[in-house]
Amino acid sequence: MPQIIKPELLSPAGDAECLSSAVRFGADAVFLAGKQFGMRTASANFSDEELKKACDFAHENNVKVHLTCNTLPRCDEAEALPRFLQMAQSAGVDAFIIADIGVMKLAEKYAPDVALHVSTQAGVTNHLTATALYNLGASRVVLARELSLEEIATLRAKTPKELEIETFVHGAMCVSFSGRCLISSYMTGRDANRGDCAQPCRWKYHLYEQNREGQYFPVEETEQGTFLYNSRDLCMIEHIPELVKAGISSFKIEGRAKSGYYTAVVTNAYRHAIDEFMKNPDGFVLPDWIRAECEKISHREYNTGFYFGSEPGQVTDNGGYIRGWDVVAFCERGGEVCEITQRNKFLVGDTLDVLPPSGIPFNIKCEKLVNEQGLEVESAPHAMERLTMYCDRDVPEGSVIRKKRQ
Repeated sequence: MPQIIKPELLSPAGDAECLSSAVRFGADAVFLAGKQFGMRTASANFSDEELKKACDFAHENNVKVHLTCNTLPRCDEAEALPRFLQMAQSAGVDAFIIADIGVMKLAEKYAPDVALHVSTQAGVTNHLTATALYNLGASRVVLARELSLEEIATLRAKTPKELEIETFVHGAMCVSFSGRCLISSYMTGRDANRGDCAQPCRWKYHLYEQNREGQYFPVEETEQGTFLYNSRDLCMIEHIPELVKAGISSFKIEGRAKSGYYTAVVTNAYRHAIDEFMKNPDGFVLPDWIRAECEKISHREYNTGFYFGSEPGQVTDNGGYIRGWDVVAFCERGGEVCEITQRNKFLVGDTLDVLPPSGIPFNIKCEKLVNEQGLEVESAPHAMERLTMYCDRDVPEGSVIRKKRQ
């Protein structure tokens, strides 16, 4: 077997809460955006001052910060780039994620201390392009999501060994090629390539015939409707060995528009999966609990994308998410008698699932609840209420407490 190189785990940080979750649950690096030039305007993102604080916090915990600068800016927008790039370098970002060659050359000029990573938006699918970008100054390429593991391994073998390879391993998939999509622009005027996608690929569609105005016909008859472009979510948690052996340098988790809970759970799952593999590459077996964690977040039906060739890529009978679990509380002070902040309703007597900072989940039974007035209550129905919970096991401070839906 060739030398096994431990991959970087790269997690999304759409806001400060997500950044904290990524760092606490084991990310080696995070990717985030400033208030300009990022592909997720729906996220809170980071002001100039917040970006500096984010970099300081991450670096204090030995975590790198990759700043997305991957929109395709128009001429008038490009005027703001030099100041933005200089600000980001001063804030301490470790790398830019860039889709545009012009932006890449500006970054080289105005922020020479920051590494250059080429975004998946650039659609890198072969060793010729990857090598050309390396020669232009890129230290990493984020490959197009359309590549198989076999194609990635070939690209890896034919590019300079110093060039890092990053790929997505988990999260939402875009129906378009490498995320370059015009549907949103045409239908809503919101440009997906400048960070403002309205996600029309998730909408329900019908046909109508011009002489029957207002009379709609389903393309595929189901009770739920018709969803033509609605991609499944990617999940490669069961395929860590194949990803590593293909030569991928960085495992990227999609989700800058998602919650801190999502970031915590998925980061934790891949952190433990990678670490378990590195302990025993030849005899690696994924622990059941790690795979189960991926079901405890809101997600669409999973598949493995294009890594193993084509497989059903679209969810055609619904446009929604699978939500089998609720976060019911966060532990503010630990112990068998712990202080919690409630998020969703639960009852005395319920069996609850705890995700502690160590990352290995366990069950507890809620034996008693006491509110801030010192009164014993039978349930926790009020969001953000602070309660004292008595249970049959020590709950560490910082734990996330969950309940399976009935």
